[in-house]
Amino acid sequence: MFSYIRKNKRSLRSDILSGLTVSLALVPEAVAFALVADVAPLVGLYAAFIIGLIASIFGGRPGMISGATGALAVVIVSLVATHGIEYLFAAVILMGIIQILIGVFRFGKFMRLVPHPVMLGFVNGLAIIIFLAQLDRFKVHDSMGKLQWMQGPTLWIMIGLIALSMCIIHFLPKFVKVIPSSLAAIFVVTLIVKLFNIDTPSISDIATIKGGLPEFRIPAIPFSWAAFKVIFPYALILSLIGLIESLMTLQLIDEVTETRGNGNRECVGQGLANVVTGFFGGMGGCAMIGQSMINVNSGGRGRTSGITAALLLFFYIIVASTLIEMIPIAALVGVMFMVVLCTFEWSSIRILKKIPKSDAFIIVLVSAVTVLTDLAIAVACGVVVSALVFCWEKSKQVHYDVKMDTDGVKTYHIHGPLFFGSTKSFQSIFDRKKDPKKIAIDFADSRVCDHSAIEVISTIIEKYHEFEIEVTLKNLSPDCQNAIEKAGLYATSKGHKTENIG
Repeated sequence: MFSYIRKNKRSLRSDILSGLTVSLALVPEAVAFALVADVAPLVGLYAAFIIGLIASIFGGRPGMISGATGALAVVIVSLVATHGIEYLFAAVILMGIIQILIGVFRFGKFMRLVPHPVMLGFVNGLAIIIFLAQLDRFKVHDSMGKLQWMQGPTLWIMIGLIALSMCIIHFLPKFVKVIPSSLAAIFVVTLIVKLFNIDTPSISDIATIKGGLPEFRIPAIPFSWAAFKVIFPYALILSLIGLIESLMTLQLIDEVTETRGNGNRECVGQGLANVVTGFFGGMGGCAMIGQSMINVNSGGRGRTSGITAALLLFFYIIVASTLIEMIPIAALVGVMFMVVLCTFEWSSIRILKKIPKSDAFIIVLVSAVTVLTDLAIAVACGVVVSALVFCWEKSKQVHYDVKMDTDGVKTYHIHGPLFFGSTKSFQSIFDRKKDPKKIAIDFADSRVCDHSAIEVISTIIEKYHEFEIEVTLKNLSPDCQNAIEKAGLYATSKGHKTENIG
């Protein structure tokens, strides 16, 4: 009993400390994604707080962090530019409703169709995206107000502080495990910068995070069919991108923690979070792989970690904005660089030459498409290519052997699955001009999988009927036999019985 209590205390302490670490990393990310979406920084911060809180409470994956993300920001920017921010809030509400419906009807289970190479490509692609996103932190405004790359001492100071952060994160756990190394790195680097008055960019150089309580308001758009036609395409795209990223992140956290989340519950939790966000002036969001990995690596496993991160973020907005704005950008970049190193599946590089070429191609393809376009398109491409490769390989597995019975019946023994990809190979097996008056097709080692297979069987029987040749189908499984009977063909699944189907 006492060990159980001590274990819970350790878990709660780890969740709170990791939540504190994540909350600090959420600030620049939320601000940056808001700027990408061309909305005010507080719109991103409110989204990070509301979505992070609600998804942590009602979602299906304890320990996973949600908030405003870049994957959604790149879609949102065009809606804001063409129709304004009120249409964005309405689209976010509709996005959440769609996600709730997907969860209620249990469509989240279709994530099991995502092959492992697609998962590896997704993880690698997101690691690259996180890395590339940090490069913008190496830019400063010149005297004309334009962004340019850091140079000279400013650059070297930035690199030095980033290296210090990464060293602390890497080596501290070898000596102290009570305090999350990421939190320690942020604190130490901030302390050094302030004590020695080092001139380096801080969060205040990006934007102010001070704000008040978010207010409930109904989006000011016309309640009309025309307005619905504007927001629905965006809402649908946003909902799918958000759920794909969330469910893929859920699978990744499952693997890291060796536990199992609930995909359908996560869909409902994300949807509920986005509905509330839309009514309180947030830009919408989904699971964040970078912050989720920070949380898990810092010891956060329960819902308390996500709740703590969200509440602390809200505390920063309302009360402690001045203190948080003092944190050097270099400290947070160092944290994110370590996330990149931990997220990227380095083993996927080593196994590229050991796995099938098609799987290696899919890993590289999904990684590249994730970086060049967005996650939804990348996953869709990976799944489609994987399915096509699977069908192609299965289509080559259809083969046969022939046996002549003493009563003059020629039997074709079919091996391999019969489906749309293998119908041509199956059809080429038969030679009605040379076959005897009675043939049998034995499916004991085969399976009729789809309507294309039924159609090709029907076509073969009709062709043999023209030559007055009797055809018998043998050893069909019950479901295959039912499908063929529904299609209007009579078949027997017992080899000792012969019927005239022609």
